[in-house]
Amino acid sequence: MSDAWIRAIVALPFGLVLGSFMTVVAGRMPAGKSLIHPRSHCPICGAQIRNRDNVPVIGWILLRGRCRDCGARISIRYPLLELSTGLLVAGAFFVIEDLWLALPVAGLLALLPTVAVIDIEHHIIPNRLMYPALIALPLLLVLARILGAPVDLRGMAIGFVAYGGVLFLVALVSGGMGMGDVKLAALIGSVLGALGLRYVAVAAGVAIVLGGIGGVVALLAGRGRKGAIPFGAYLAAGAAVAALWGEPIADWYLRTLTG
Repeated sequence: MSDAWIRAIVALPFGLVLGSFMTVVAGRMPAGKSLIHPRSHCPICGAQIRNRDNVPVIGWILLRGRCRDCGARISIRYPLLELSTGLLVAGAFFVIEDLWLALPVAGLLALLPTVAVIDIEHHIIPNRLMYPALIALPLLLVLARILGAPVDLRGMAIGFVAYGGVLFLVALVSGGMGMGDVKLAALIGSVLGALGLRYVAVAAGVAIVLGGIGGVVALLAGRGRKGAIPFGAYLAAGAAVAALWGEPIADWYLRTLTG
């Protein structure tokens, strides 16, 4: 078994546990509720979730998607959010050899499913989520560089300014984009820029393509702009694709462009 697979397998349980916490973030943060109290409980009957039922993904499967006490359905959103977070965290450690560099990239990827869910459901990207991440992840990148990781600090700064700055201008001109999108783009630009600016370019390109497809689908479905998926979800998807497959995508594009 390769080192990459070993890193991913070791990281997966931690990612699943983090994903379990992120389901709490997705459910409570938009409403301004505490992330700690009360303990996880059924929203219908109020019964606390037992520890054995709170195991990421497995708990939902064993309960067959229903509350043990009242039988109410438990949304499939919970295991999907846990699983996607776990796989993205494991993916970061699979593709990035240096553990210190993989850590902040995994931190970014762990945020993305929750950001997408909150933006789709509430059309916001909470400052309570963005501001700590905008401080913690760049600091982790600087620490990783000090510890010898191949962190491109210049690319981190340029990615922050370029990606966040472009979306800031778009938000000012169009009025159809929120400042949460701008902060998310700045965060993505800083973390992916630390890997190389080509990763930021891939993230932006994928987000634009997916956003365009989503907009066309919404129009064809008669939903209009107000019914379209918020752009934050496309930013998150673009960042995930770029973090995991940015290098081969950029190489393929350059080969195609140069003939």
